[in-house]
Amino acid sequence: MTSKEHKQHAFVQKPVGGKFHRNEFALLGAPCSVIQDLSDRLGTELKKDFRTGYVDADHNAANYNSPFEVKYTDKIDHNRLEFYSRDLTYEYKRMFNDQDVVLVNGNHFTALKQIVIINKKKKESLSRKLDRLTDVIMILLDEREEEVYDFIKEAIPHYSTLPVLNINDTHSILHILKAAISSRKPLLNGLVLAGGESTRMGHDKGAIDYHGKPQREHMADILSSLCSETFISKRSEIKLNSGYSFIEDAFTGLGPYGGILSAFRQNPNAAWLSVACDVPMLDQLTLQRLINNRDISKVATCFHNPETNFPEPLITVWEPRAYQQLLYFLSLGYSCPRKVLINSDVHEVQLDHTEVLTNVNTPEEYDNIKNHIVG
Repeated sequence: MTSKEHKQHAFVQKPVGGKFHRNEFALLGAPCSVIQDLSDRLGTELKKDFRTGYVDADHNAANYNSPFEVKYTDKIDHNRLEFYSRDLTYEYKRMFNDQDVVLVNGNHFTALKQIVIINKKKKESLSRKLDRLTDVIMILLDEREEEVYDFIKEAIPHYSTLPVLNINDTHSILHILKAAISSRKPLLNGLVLAGGESTRMGHDKGAIDYHGKPQREHMADILSSLCSETFISKRSEIKLNSGYSFIEDAFTGLGPYGGILSAFRQNPNAAWLSVACDVPMLDQLTLQRLINNRDISKVATCFHNPETNFPEPLITVWEPRAYQQLLYFLSLGYSCPRKVLINSDVHEVQLDHTEVLTNVNTPEEYDNIKNHIVG
């Protein structure tokens, strides 16, 4: 095949993040025992507010003589998973997808952000790792250390703005670290799910006028007041009002599941508030309540529907980590958003007035509800 005949791969937006996570911090510049002790102290406090992971390496090679390449052990109070001679480059992010922050032993691995420790025992080693100092958030002086090395000052352009703390000042270290974690809160985009075929209704549900305009546009207007950007999800053959932004289904034939996945394909770094276009009593106050109760450490935040006793799948804030979860369930043969919510770690919000969740799928349901809605 000549270069002219070569067909480029389709562009797919990649999620932001490093090797392990979007919130990863390397601790480097000290012996591993010091890094491990500091990580344990920070992890003990961080776990009160965040799910925290840790990455390290063992200096001593173990004689792995098991016949199994993958070994899982239920240790009763924790689980252990061992791999043998396996390249995990493309596995790390999946392994840490449920975490909010990952601390990394920077003596062995790189990370997006760094915490530099000043310790004379690792001075020479640190001088050879200056290329790893891409986004330092603080410098810590180990016990009996008083000065930051000149080569560190020269290697970090924003050195003068960095806090320099004692390694035992856990409170101050945590304050800076938590601020860095919180600053990475994903923006919230809105998605009106209007790509269905409306088979039971017999005509386009998104075009029904409950509030003076097509329902999909009514919901898009509400979401626009709550979200950074708002889009209407649709099938490619559907022509809609060009005054709104659209996301065409890239995952066809999957209904709302495909609409949600298509939104993540366009922007995997945003959280997506998905709203069905067949819920005419849903209002801004109800959606604001969902947003106010958003838990970014979960896969999703959704309403609990007492009528079904299940989470409500189509009025849901899907966090970026949900993208992997949705794709994984699809690979297992499932395309039901509710099944993903039921089998994932989600935050369910209770409602006092659940009639706002009423959806309208048939002419009979439309006749029953139209008199209760004031345009």
